[in-house]
Amino acid sequence: MLPARAKRFASMSHSGIGPSTGVSKGAGSVRFKLSRRAAAVAVAISITSVGLSACGGESGEPDSAPQGEGEGPVQAPEEPTTVSFFSWIGNQPEMQLLAEEFQKEHPTITIEFENVPAEQAAQVLTTRIAGNNAPDVAYVNASDTADYASRGAAVDLQNYIDRSDVVDPDDYVEAFKTFVTYDDAMWGLPMGGETTGLFYRIDMFEAAGIAAPPTTWEQFEEAAAALTDPAAGTYGFEMFAPESAYYWYPWLYQAGGDLLSEDGEVLFTSDEAREAADFYVGLAQYAPPDYLNSNSWDGRVAFAEGQVAMYMAGAWFAGTLSEEFPDIEGKWATAPLPEGPAGCKTTIAGDALVMMDQTDNPDAAWLWMEFLSRPETLARLTYETEGTLLPPLTSLLEGEAITQEKPILQGFIDLMPCGVASTVANPQFPRIETVLNEELGKAIYGEQSAEDALNNTATQAEAILARG
Repeated sequence: MLPARAKRFASMSHSGIGPSTGVSKGAGSVRFKLSRRAAAVAVAISITSVGLSACGGESGEPDSAPQGEGEGPVQAPEEPTTVSFFSWIGNQPEMQLLAEEFQKEHPTITIEFENVPAEQAAQVLTTRIAGNNAPDVAYVNASDTADYASRGAAVDLQNYIDRSDVVDPDDYVEAFKTFVTYDDAMWGLPMGGETTGLFYRIDMFEAAGIAAPPTTWEQFEEAAAALTDPAAGTYGFEMFAPESAYYWYPWLYQAGGDLLSEDGEVLFTSDEAREAADFYVGLAQYAPPDYLNSNSWDGRVAFAEGQVAMYMAGAWFAGTLSEEFPDIEGKWATAPLPEGPAGCKTTIAGDALVMMDQTDNPDAAWLWMEFLSRPETLARLTYETEGTLLPPLTSLLEGEAITQEKPILQGFIDLMPCGVASTVANPQFPRIETVLNEELGKAIYGEQSAEDALNNTATQAEAILARG
């Protein structure tokens, strides 16, 4: 079972979408590539934010009454009840099997799957909410949870969680829990996700005399330089200008920087951000120039063919390599990203369950969410499947079963405490990020400095925020 971002990349590879199209997700939120369609996508996201604003009060705060009040575990309804489940995973065999098992436990509850492609899910759900036709439960990008909560479109789950013998808030990885927390309460239940780590070619490292993957920025650049030989057509690192913002975020966090403050102040012109941008843009000299205007699909091919020695990606890429390029098994490995001035930091992305405020069946909806949140169910939906999605529970990540089942996940598990959950919930941020992506891309192409890229973005970002 793949997270939204991985499914988007998979659909790109099979649909023939070219270098300058498609959608990707990272840092826990939707990330848009620089392309001819970027402006249209930004407009779509702005419409999404406007549509959601109709769901809350005039202040934008939740105005719905709390659900789940009572004592003891929630009981199933006595009368036949249907729970609608909106997701991009409902047609997968494992989900169908889980629904059958759930309905055997709760004969009065029927799960009705409402399936939608991952790349369309947010927009379709927003349209449904605005039309007063929301599902009972939705499977969403975890980082979108606070936005739904702040606009009154989701249900505060705290009462249900307090009554549950299944859901243990203390067992969730802190970064995943941060995604679904708003106003000190949990409005979603994390389902799984990934950290961004380093993939490297063992054979290319050995040929260059490099004994181990880099653990610091300095070692990373030294390795990239040693692995780069333009005459031989081999390079140390893969970079993509169309996805420049997403791949810059880990370096930003490692430098101690951030994007926006809680009150919406632009932070990416700080000294830390400049240091991260200088380092990141400088890595372009060790990347194949023919792929700078490409995308991550072309990058995985370059990595698989031995043209590139290091590649940054989420845990999803491990499964993709095994499935699509089995001939290089044993020639690659994974490692945590190198540590920067602020230590170990990486982006984290995930998915979550939310109960929509328009539901007429909150208790039945909760029982379905609670069932999917059982540790054994989360294991089935993550590392026990063919993919390489990580469960959101510390108890599962620290158990022996996950690495016995998928040894390649160890490096990503080690990165979990370093995961940074983006808390940017400003509805204007997608427009700002589109600008940041374009400006950093220009710097990667050598058209301007990294500092100019940040300054230009900040100027435009402040204008965007001022317009509201």
